Amino acid sequence: MADAPIAVEEHLGRILSFIQPLPDFPQPLMECLGLAAAEDVVSPISLPSFDNSAMDGYAVRHDDVAAASAETPVHLPVVGEIGAGQSRLLALSPGTAAKIMTGAPVPAGADTVVPYEWTDRGIAKVVISQAPEPGQHVRHTGEDVEAGDHLIDAGTVLGPRHLGLLASVGRATVRSRPRPRVVVMSTGSELREPGTELGPATIYDGNSWLLAAAARRAGAVTYRVGIVPDEPRAFLDALGDQLVRADLVVTSGGVSQGDFDVVKEALAPTGDVWFGSVAMQPGKPQGFGLVGEDRVPIFTLPGNPVSSYISFEMFVLPALRKLMGRTPYSRPSTRARLTHGVSSPEGRRQFLRGSYEVGRGGPTVTPVGGPGSHLVGGLADANALVIVPEDVTSVSAGEQVQVLVLDEDF
Repeated sequence: MADAPIAVEEHLGRILSFIQPLPDFPQPLMECLGLAAAEDVVSPISLPSFDNSAMDGYAVRHDDVAAASAETPVHLPVVGEIGAGQSRLLALSPGTAAKIMTGAPVPAGADTVVPYEWTDRGIAKVVISQAPEPGQHVRHTGEDVEAGDHLIDAGTVLGPRHLGLLASVGRATVRSRPRPRVVVMSTGSELREPGTELGPATIYDGNSWLLAAAARRAGAVTYRVGIVPDEPRAFLDALGDQLVRADLVVTSGGVSQGDFDVVKEALAPTGDVWFGSVAMQPGKPQGFGLVGEDRVPIFTLPGNPVSSYISFEMFVLPALRKLMGRTPYSRPSTRARLTHGVSSPEGRRQFLRGSYEVGRGGPTVTPVGGPGSHLVGGLADANALVIVPEDVTSVSAGEQVQVLVLDEDF
């Protein structure tokens, strides 16, 4: 008698107990985009690191120009010019002005910048016809960031704005975990590559593209392997060749109870990979274990495309996020009103494809396509998964259901 199916949480828990985050190391900033920082980052400098001008204009002492107006303009001699990156004029004497460009250092003795628009733009002498506020148009040292400020927490997923901040304080690298290397393999003698001709009883391999794209979207570096025929030795040879570049392996197909289930036939005798049933639909047949000298995690997913994709979402995605040091591991769920009633088999957690929308009446989700695990057209039309619990056999239209919204960052 076959063992009873295990719960989804039990299978995921067992998987995550074998997964450890990849070691972190300093990586160049651009390589860190989308990765989680593995260190707290403290600013080594202040921003700005010196008082500088926010405008093109004239650096002055405010006391010298406080009374300037159109009727009584102030006339000041111009004693120099300061461009961005220049510091030739170190100090400004009372009663004088210095032409200054945006970003240029404000000389000692000056405390305000008068923009060009309020002057006659004189070269040897400037006429100022409007009085600025004290300190106006001066960017002061540390007004944005002070040296020693805490900038980024460990675990923060680094986006463009974080990288811009890190570069601005002089950080060329940040400690983070690398993108996991994921090898994706499809098995089946009936499979053919897209772009080739189909023969009798053959189909195109969509699963490896689906899974490789899902892994890449999750942040991994993916290697899609050519189709492996239903021969245990050919599968083991292909797997052995790939382990050198894999932090994780994903296969699809060959894990059920058929006579040609090559993955199960090849790996079950090793005792290193568990094969069994999970109480879910689709995706009941599953396998997971560690292979090779480096004990690389391997996920053996069912071959029907919908089963394969949902298995990736439930089990592979959390493992990838743990390897990358990203939390939460699993995609958060939300609630939505079901627009059409559905039925579900007792004892299995049903994952139905759905179209999720947020309207004036709140979030709704509409079932998409049929329940068949081969219906990849309905999968492509869906943007969500409706979860029906194991102890529920039907849900009526209008009821609230648990929903996983796909393709959203978390």
